[in-house]
Amino acid sequence: MQTFKSLGLSAPILEALAAEGYTTPTPIQAKAMPHVLAGRDLFGCAQTGTGKTAAFALPLIERLMADRREVQPHRCRVLVLAPTRELASQIHDSFRAYGKHAKLKSTVIYGGVNQKPQAAAMQRGVDVLVATPGRLLDLIQQRLVDIRSVEYLVLDEADRMLDMGFIHDVRKIVAQVPKKRQTLFFSATLPAEVRQLAETMLHDPLEVKTAPQATPAETVEQSVFLLPQKQKKHLLIHLLKHEGMARVIVFTRTKHGANKLQRDLEKAGIRAAAIHGNKSQNQRELALSSFKSQRPPVLIATDIAARGIDVDQVTHVVNFELPHEPETYVHRIGRTGRAGFTGAAVSFCDREERPRLTAIERLLRKQIPERTDLPADLPKADPAEERGEARPRAHAGRRGERGERGRRSETGRHAETGRHAESGRPGRNKPAKGRRGKGKPRGEKRAAAAAPAAAPAAKPRGTKKYRRAL
Repeated sequence: MQTFKSLGLSAPILEALAAEGYTTPTPIQAKAMPHVLAGRDLFGCAQTGTGKTAAFALPLIERLMADRREVQPHRCRVLVLAPTRELASQIHDSFRAYGKHAKLKSTVIYGGVNQKPQAAAMQRGVDVLVATPGRLLDLIQQRLVDIRSVEYLVLDEADRMLDMGFIHDVRKIVAQVPKKRQTLFFSATLPAEVRQLAETMLHDPLEVKTAPQATPAETVEQSVFLLPQKQKKHLLIHLLKHEGMARVIVFTRTKHGANKLQRDLEKAGIRAAAIHGNKSQNQRELALSSFKSQRPPVLIATDIAARGIDVDQVTHVVNFELPHEPETYVHRIGRTGRAGFTGAAVSFCDREERPRLTAIERLLRKQIPERTDLPADLPKADPAEERGEARPRAHAGRRGERGERGRRSETGRHAETGRHAESGRPGRNKPAKGRRGKGKPRGEKRAAAAAPAAAPAAKPRGTKKYRRAL
């Protein structure tokens, strides 16, 4: 059996790992670390919760220690790009924990907070900079950060970067770092767009996979309730009170839905916190730290928390609403069953969500077991909803999926927001500006002139002209 020592890590890092309670490497760490230590570019794919952060952080700390250099003002040696503030903070915490005996400087920068402390941290330069793309570009444009001397570039959660629309920012950043560098590219899934991006960034990379694409951890027990939307809140309250859910993340699709559900749970006597994009960074950090200490035991989150939030021993994940993208389901339920612990993922699915459930099951290549033990005191569904619930699952999925996925293919990732993929503006596309004929749209006059003259309308019998023709 491999150990961290056998992978080539030095005493200061081994001491830090022992303090964190880590004894043996995970499969992605065992496969990736020797090649990172050797200086190879790497393309790593592993399901969420398998230790990808340590797979690149540990060998990079080792390489920095072996080749110590004085950092320059506003510059960094290692640049790690992450899609969300929470993931960036978590990666930075990992570098600090693993490298606490290495005497390396590191910092993290992200949006949503005052940039002055971040700029001050970069003033003398750092060994490791972890950043979200948007804020990093802002500080680069203000000449507060200089990435022209980066030796190691890491792109973490690359598929999430694409989902969130960071692809252009990432390309701008990559264009400014030296071409001679070591690049590490990590992703939980491998859609075609991710592979295309990797090809433009990596040089002769080694590809490392540790699990089939988008396969949830074996330690997560999955189940689904088929029920109307009206009953979801009451079922969730019942489960939280009667099924021994000690530490639970509940996922909703919208910020408004997260806030409303938090209020409903509080009214039922269940302490809960909400985390989503409208919360300030301080509010989000406070909610996460409170949840980690189980005060409160329930965290309601939008998909901003679907990845990168590493909270130990989450017992349950509840999909209060199913996500539009089946891959997101995998990332959500990956918040439980981590680091060898077991967990449970419970999903609620109403009639309108059946196509999403079918898409998820197609991705997983298996059917999620259905639970029928609904409490007897749930409010009754409307007759129309009850008729919809009687429809077979497979039939509903095939029938609805074409329509839903077809619409998304036309409008891109903004389908659920009502924004057009090309313009990014809400509402319908506006017509092009320019002169128009009075009373007719542009081009219509020209078409009317080119068309053959219409035949005169026939006059009814009884007119003078008609009688003369006889």
